[in-house]
Amino acid sequence: MLRENVMPNSYTYMKTLILLLLFLTQIMMVFPEQDEDIPHNEVKNWALQFGVDLWEYGKLMTRMKELQKEYHDLEINVIRKDGLILIREMAMEVKNMMDFKMSAVMRIMDSAEQAALTPRSDNGQPFRFYNAKRLNAFGDDGKPAEGTREMILTPNAHFDHLPVNTSLSSILMPNSISDSDPDVMNAIQWSENLDPLFINNYEGDPSLSWQFFGSSSGFLRRYPGIAWPPDDTISNVWQRPRGDRNVYDFRSTAWYVNAATSPKDLVILVDNSGSMTGHRANLARATAEAILETLSDNDFVNIFAFSDSTQETVPCFKDQLAQANNENVKYLKDSLTALKPENIANFTSALITAFEILQKYNRSGQGCQCNQAIMLITDGPPSYYKDIFKLYNFPHSPVRVFTYLIGKDSSSASQMHWMACAHKGYYTRIQHYDEIKEKVLHYIEVMARPMVMYQYDHPIYWTPAYVGGRADSFSDDKRGQLMTTVTTPVFDRRNHSVRVANVLGVVGTDVSIDQIKKLVPSYKLGVNGYSFIVNNNGHVLYHPDLRPLESNDLYEDTLEPKYLSVDLTEVELVENENGPRENHTLLLDLRHDMINQKEGEIEIGIKVHYDNMRRVTTRRNKYFYNPIEGTPFSLGLAIPEGYGMYELLAEQEIKHSQKNVSDYFKGDNWRVHPDWVYCEYTSGTSGEQWFKTAEERVLHFLLRSRRPGWKWMSLRPRSPLQREHHHTSTKQDKDAYYCDKTLLQSLVLDAMVTEGLEKHPVRSDKHPIGNLMVQWYGTSQGYEIFGSTLSFVATRSGLLRWTNLTDIKSNEPHFSENNVRAMDETWYKRAVDQHSIEPESFVFSVPFDIGSYGKPLITATHAVFVEHNGHRAPAAVVGLQYQHSTLASHFFNITSKCTGSNTCKKTCASDKLDCYVLDNNGFVIISEDTEDTGRFFGQIDGTIMDSLVQDRIYVKIPVYDYQGACSNSKFHFSGSSNQISIFKPIKTALAILLQTLLVLFSKISTVYSTALAYNREDPDDMVDIYSDYDIEQYPTEEDTPDELDPIFSPPSNTYSPSFIPPYESDPMEGVDMGQFGVRPCDRKVDLYILQPEKLNTSGQSNPLKGKLTNCHSSGCERPFSVQKIPHSNLILLVVDTVCSCGSKQLSIIPQEISYENKNGGCLHKPKDSLYRKRPPKCINYHPEETEIHICGKSSMISFNTFALLLGFANCLAAFLS
Repeated sequence: MLRENVMPNSYTYMKTLILLLLFLTQIMMVFPEQDEDIPHNEVKNWALQFGVDLWEYGKLMTRMKELQKEYHDLEINVIRKDGLILIREMAMEVKNMMDFKMSAVMRIMDSAEQAALTPRSDNGQPFRFYNAKRLNAFGDDGKPAEGTREMILTPNAHFDHLPVNTSLSSILMPNSISDSDPDVMNAIQWSENLDPLFINNYEGDPSLSWQFFGSSSGFLRRYPGIAWPPDDTISNVWQRPRGDRNVYDFRSTAWYVNAATSPKDLVILVDNSGSMTGHRANLARATAEAILETLSDNDFVNIFAFSDSTQETVPCFKDQLAQANNENVKYLKDSLTALKPENIANFTSALITAFEILQKYNRSGQGCQCNQAIMLITDGPPSYYKDIFKLYNFPHSPVRVFTYLIGKDSSSASQMHWMACAHKGYYTRIQHYDEIKEKVLHYIEVMARPMVMYQYDHPIYWTPAYVGGRADSFSDDKRGQLMTTVTTPVFDRRNHSVRVANVLGVVGTDVSIDQIKKLVPSYKLGVNGYSFIVNNNGHVLYHPDLRPLESNDLYEDTLEPKYLSVDLTEVELVENENGPRENHTLLLDLRHDMINQKEGEIEIGIKVHYDNMRRVTTRRNKYFYNPIEGTPFSLGLAIPEGYGMYELLAEQEIKHSQKNVSDYFKGDNWRVHPDWVYCEYTSGTSGEQWFKTAEERVLHFLLRSRRPGWKWMSLRPRSPLQREHHHTSTKQDKDAYYCDKTLLQSLVLDAMVTEGLEKHPVRSDKHPIGNLMVQWYGTSQGYEIFGSTLSFVATRSGLLRWTNLTDIKSNEPHFSENNVRAMDETWYKRAVDQHSIEPESFVFSVPFDIGSYGKPLITATHAVFVEHNGHRAPAAVVGLQYQHSTLASHFFNITSKCTGSNTCKKTCASDKLDCYVLDNNGFVIISEDTEDTGRFFGQIDGTIMDSLVQDRIYVKIPVYDYQGACSNSKFHFSGSSNQISIFKPIKTALAILLQTLLVLFSKISTVYSTALAYNREDPDDMVDIYSDYDIEQYPTEEDTPDELDPIFSPPSNTYSPSFIPPYESDPMEGVDMGQFGVRPCDRKVDLYILQPEKLNTSGQSNPLKGKLTNCHSSGCERPFSVQKIPHSNLILLVVDTVCSCGSKQLSIIPQEISYENKNGGCLHKPKDSLYRKRPPKCINYHPEETEIHICGKSSMISFNTFALLLGFANCLAAFLS
């Protein structure tokens, strides 16, 4: 029974199995093309063969092992860096240099104050001076033109590569300043005595840049002497016409204002009532902009527009004062364009709002905690509002009040005059655009009074960074360099007939930030290490990721600096940040300590982007920081954890060497880092001899080191103490020089090691493939198979040496033309980073998007580490360049055939597979379509790239750009603009007629103004006005000999608020001028990093098998295979092409971030909540200041028919428009 039951069941099982096999066979017949999705084993073999070939050939041609052995055979040492000792030494060097600059400035200040006291000698002859605009102008007869002077000018690389005279200074005057003004001429005459001090400072410290005295009367004395516009010896086709290059009025910029005054909190009240239309509205707006132009990072400000209510013009700044950085000032300026006058002005609401917010900031410790002021801009208040002032500002007037009466109606002049004069301010009347800037400057003179009255306290001010003139460098590009300026005020110590306290001007010197960076040499920090400086506001003075949005065109044309206010949190991107501007606690701790000038260290994981934000990497940095005492700065160092904490010490003695070390530098196949200081002359004479190249300078000093009496001079001169600034500086020896002994002797050793490699033939290799490579090398088949064109080595001392492997000429620039910065080059940095991922590997790269043009080269680099006493440090990077087409052919030769014993049906040569070689950031190195070369793979097939991210082959890294530039194109159209109205032509005609009548009436009013308009009130009435405060009557400017009526000068194109109407009635009123050009913005981009460990299981590199499903209506699948290419930063991606999946594109172009929905309607995210430290000195009060009664001129227009008619016509015109 049992046997009979078994047989039927077995039969049934076999029958079922046969049917299943037949069914599967039918399926395979239906889909024969998918009988073998992808030959995964072949993919693995292809990647292995290609990777080993490149590694063995590259290892042989670069001779990396021999280079490593050469180092090990010498006396070397690898030590761990002590970051705190390193930062202390570097901070002390920077302090020493900055002390030199501050001492020079203090000496100029002393000399200026003494010169102003010296009586002027009058010999009856007109005083002649060197006006920069009237230098070296000659007539047709070759003789000097009338009114010009001759000055010998010599091009000098140290001074922006411009022709200068180091024995004289010259005078630069904005268009609005005239030398016919007796105050101007007097200051020009006594300030000529500063020339000997300028010269002495420069001789004692030849690294000094421009020295200057900026007079409060508006001219700039600048040393060395220069013609303006300068005769630019390195001009370009985009240079503006000479006639457009006018010097700006410096009295509203940070280096002048912040030296002359202490920090300030300002509330600007702008009358936005119905009477403030047309010309008045434009004057008010330009006045507010002029005030904003005088503010900087140490100040706080807000603008309130008031009519029947009082509102902030920027909603984001509700109930607060914003730090007056570039970003916030721009928002405030832009907000003025949206004002629409309406209703009646409620001055009570405006004044209370202003006092309340200033009191809140004073009591809570917010803001600048120094000067506070209200700037009232209106066409006239109806009352004095004494009750409000008595409530908030009596009796000591802690809040100054500056009033600006707009327009030709002066009926409210007495009220405006009282508000200012009774509260330690200044009253100004503004009727024309060309007088705005000069009149706004009065508030700076007033705020400076307490400082002047104390006489002996001269605060020193360091400006933020800005892009200045061309750098003194061996680099080919002479772009603008980062600069800072140090200044201090000059006080008037002369006796006057009435009590005054005047600032005579500001003296200072520019400081090249390259000079600072020289004292923090990159080679001591190591590859991927860097330094940076932070000021009291948390803003960076320099940082490798500081990217100025502005060019230096404005500076070259007008000398006007555009200051940068980039915060440390905007350049240090924390690895695990939650979102844009969601700052990490550790980074904020670092920033807080540096602002407070503490010493310390911290470790943070960061993201680093490079190659114009197309690549990203992550690493852990150790940060060391230390204060630069006597300045508002702290110095920081960032050094990668791991390899960055170790350094190779290896030098070749030069002075006592038996061999002439110059022999290691024969030929023309080597370069040194153009920006590093191996040796340099430091005197003002020999220092100006022009070495054409950095290599020429190195050879010069190597030869000089062989001469008898050679001394290293590795210690820079020590600065004098600031209390000794009145001592004259010591003139340096004409042949004085500085040499970095460690760097120069390291360079010689590296040259000896790398030069030795060229003299020995390529040796055989134990690896069988290596022996084959030797044969290829000997028969030049290396170029035929791999396309290698050049081998090179770059070392830790900045040396680059190369060997051309072929004589074939290329249209591309030679490698040595654009890759001479050794460890500062991206390929050097990537190779060292790659070493910690896969020590025996090359990093391959191609230029971005190069496939669509030219014949690209592939660059492959490998970091050479040396070991001693268990420590390893990078010594050099070796590399090769390959012809892309040849190397790609070698790749397709490998991938077009099967490597196993069984025949494979699909290869990269078939139409059924697409094969790509991608680098570790997702860029295409090799593709069947050559136009894909250098492109991001996500742009070619975003679907596959997404899948690689999901499978964690690549990780997506969000990178935020807080220094972005976005287009201002925003043209808005509304339906109402296209509506047709029969009344519109009539309204337009009436508006034109009324505008004409306005102009006519204004002319008539001017003619009869003497008889009808400017009658003063009875002086007895003025006494009654002030009686409530029990103060003296304030005399007008006519009563004071030291205060002259303002001179109305013609408009200057150096003053350029964002909007200046060309006519009294503005035809462009209401147009948003910000729509043109670019604006700063925050941007985001997703970049990618390969995770090679995901392709390595149990020590074996195995392919990842993936499939895209449900990507086509037919239900087909799209398989792909990913295999790590060994000994490289590459992967091999093989994709099946049979199933046509829809492909999306991924962009790596940064996109603007919108905060509107998450930030209370604001289009930006304010940085004002970040911690900052106030400047150490605040001088805002002197008990005797009330004895100074100069506070502006008061005059009033009496009631007349013309005024009434003008007001009516203006209102009607506004209604019709």
